[in-house]
Amino acid sequence: MVKGRLWLKVLVGMGLGLIVGTLLGPSVGLVAPNTGTLIGNWLAFPGQLFLATIQMIVIPLVIASVVRGLAASENLDQLRRLGVRVTTFFVITTAIAAAIGLWIGSLVNPGSMMKGLVAPESSEAGNAVKDLPSAVDLPQTLIGLLPGNPLDAMVEGQMLQVVLFSIIVGIALVSMEQNKSRPMLDLLDSLQQICMTVVGWAMRLAPYAVFGLMAQLTTTIGVSAMLGMASYVATVVLGLLIMLGVYLLILRVIGGQAPIRFLRDTRDVLLLAFSTSSSAAVMPLSIKTAEDKLGVRPSVSQFVIPLGATINMNGTALYQAVATIFLAQVYGIELGMGSMALVVAMAVGASIGSPATPGVGIVILAMVLQTVGVPPAGIALIMGVDRILDMCRTAINVTGDLVTCRLMENWSGRRLDSSPAAEQP
Repeated sequence: MVKGRLWLKVLVGMGLGLIVGTLLGPSVGLVAPNTGTLIGNWLAFPGQLFLATIQMIVIPLVIASVVRGLAASENLDQLRRLGVRVTTFFVITTAIAAAIGLWIGSLVNPGSMMKGLVAPESSEAGNAVKDLPSAVDLPQTLIGLLPGNPLDAMVEGQMLQVVLFSIIVGIALVSMEQNKSRPMLDLLDSLQQICMTVVGWAMRLAPYAVFGLMAQLTTTIGVSAMLGMASYVATVVLGLLIMLGVYLLILRVIGGQAPIRFLRDTRDVLLLAFSTSSSAAVMPLSIKTAEDKLGVRPSVSQFVIPLGATINMNGTALYQAVATIFLAQVYGIELGMGSMALVVAMAVGASIGSPATPGVGIVILAMVLQTVGVPPAGIALIMGVDRILDMCRTAINVTGDLVTCRLMENWSGRRLDSSPAAEQP
């Protein structure tokens, strides 16, 4: 997948797409707007085909990867500890990301430049908590996380339910005798290889997909419209860079790996994540990068990365926090400490189980805004630049998955090295 300098081809495609989209878009006006939109849609065809192919194969790939990753451990105690640590790390870093988003949004105050352009809506802030599930409904909500019908969950794309189903199957296979679980594992191995083959075909389209998607984006909204939201975009990007610094610091202090080497080893997958705006689209390449470049064992990478693509949405959580602060500032709504804590909790909770596909952050943002009393209609103000920010936050999401892989490999490797079995000759 990474032969022939994929990262360079992606960068070239991105740059050419930006140039072509600018020439065809409303900023330059070489063609009529309708004609530019038509050409942009056709240029985006390879990109849409790329994403559709990946989305077609992602659910069987998640099932095969999670089950095989769990079954490869062959140790229930180690599996339980790994699962608890991975989930805890994801939740903590997502909460940190949301808190960084609130802090940087309050510090930069990007909404001040647009204040007064819309009518204030502060009267709606009093209805902030009415949509939260009550304590009476909470048990039923938790039970609803388990897929009553796994096939329905797969058809509807309920990624969290699919992952939970795969985890249960994987734990069951670990608990069974090896001769009885081996046929299923062999079948899943074949399924995983089929998925990787299809993904390999799709990866050949990646540079053309990036070119077309960037051209369509610029053709549709134009450069001037993007510059109008520069303060908001800069605030989100600054927050994401701070989160990247937090990850690299954790990797250096706890994982003992140099940040520059990590970025060099993962540049292919991070650029592809930035280009496609989909954690799911790059999941096969993330697994391959973790195993080949970061030295992570398949039993760790094939468990952490599919799980991370589902529940590790720290870039998305940070973006939602900044967008909430921005729209609250635009509408003149004061968010107190309680509302900000609610934003963090909602960002963490809503990120868990959200599909790893482009544009899902807007859907989650609408729920967060409604919960804290900010009019969801304000989303229309930021829709024009959402694609660019979606690309940035997806790269941070994938960075978090790879950093977690490296940390869990260090932890599980040390445990294995220090175990009594490892000391026997």
